[in-house]
Amino acid sequence: MRIDPFAPAALGPATLRNRVIKAATFEGMTRKHVVTDRLIDYHRAVAAGGVGMTTLAYCAVCEDGQGAPGEIVVDDGAVDGLARFAAAIHECGAAASIQLGHAGPVASNTGRTALAPSRVFAPQAMKFTKAATVDDIRRITAAFAAAARRAADAGFDAVELHFGHGYLVSSFLSPKLNRRNDEYGGDLARRARFAREVATAVRAAVDGRIAVLAKLNMADGVRGGLWVDESVAVARLLEQDGSLDALVLTGGSSFSNPMYLFRGDAPIQEMAATFPPKLRLGFRLVAKRFLVSYPFEEAYFLPYARQFRAALDLPLVLLGGINRLETVQAALDEGFAFVQLGRALLRESDLVRRWQSGDHRDGLCIHCNKCMPTIYRGTHCVLVAPENRPGHQAPAT
Repeated sequence: MRIDPFAPAALGPATLRNRVIKAATFEGMTRKHVVTDRLIDYHRAVAAGGVGMTTLAYCAVCEDGQGAPGEIVVDDGAVDGLARFAAAIHECGAAASIQLGHAGPVASNTGRTALAPSRVFAPQAMKFTKAATVDDIRRITAAFAAAARRAADAGFDAVELHFGHGYLVSSFLSPKLNRRNDEYGGDLARRARFAREVATAVRAAVDGRIAVLAKLNMADGVRGGLWVDESVAVARLLEQDGSLDALVLTGGSSFSNPMYLFRGDAPIQEMAATFPPKLRLGFRLVAKRFLVSYPFEEAYFLPYARQFRAALDLPLVLLGGINRLETVQAALDEGFAFVQLGRALLRESDLVRRWQSGDHRDGLCIHCNKCMPTIYRGTHCVLVAPENRPGHQAPAT
């Protein structure tokens, strides 16, 4: 059956004006762990540009869950700013989602002693992670629930739980990183227990007021990591629990292999330029092992995602290099409920509105990945003039 990409669609208790969602892509527009005017203007441009929902990325559920300096921590002090954010997005006719997570081993990027399922070496920080205790797991599960409740109170329409990219929940799913022999490690059912408990706690916390999504790795992209066969089984368990309204299908690891998510050329020289001069040579020497280039192709996650579509009744969200309206249409016709766009909307914040108006030319994003090195000074497409970048003229408060 042919699906209209621009018709309203239900997502749990929410109704989106269309089936295109802005993916959670770290904005780098907060310095004090709270929403800023610049961040609101950045998302307001995408909302005004026609998406059905925009996703505020990545927000830590507690202080030790930050994956980068200055990230929003969803505590009581963040609620007023989150309410301003949601209201601004609603004024543009779009729904607002917030991505909630705990960085786990990726928190080593902040200089912290990071949590992981087991003690493993974090090459980015040149030190070992700390193995999470059962008390840590319970504390963080409660923090997920509390953060989701705050998001619902602030007026968000959805929460997206980050179960991918080598972050804490993702690392528990990984047979490579999870070497535990307790109730949270070993066989797949025990490795999936943390994810299931988080999703169940969040579902209870929001009490049907807003949609609950989870972003799940289909494959970690590292030897010995989570792969499609086990990931499908995890998805079945989550579906069985009835805790989610949709799954966002992703892959790769910010801890071990980030380019598996992005595909295309790795912007090593541009990334090196963001380091202090004394560290640049060292970065260039190790970067080719950490930032592996993969050929880019349109909808590169689709072959994996089809395995999930065949195995599940749960609504699924497809992402990964979508730059053409015909790709959106084909994905919906195959049975995917929504699509997420990231880099394409960095290049053209009004891409969805352009398509809906009848201009069906491909998006202008060339997937050069040179947006990646900009994430700590305000994520943007380097091909867009500064004065035309969303949020450029807003004060960085």
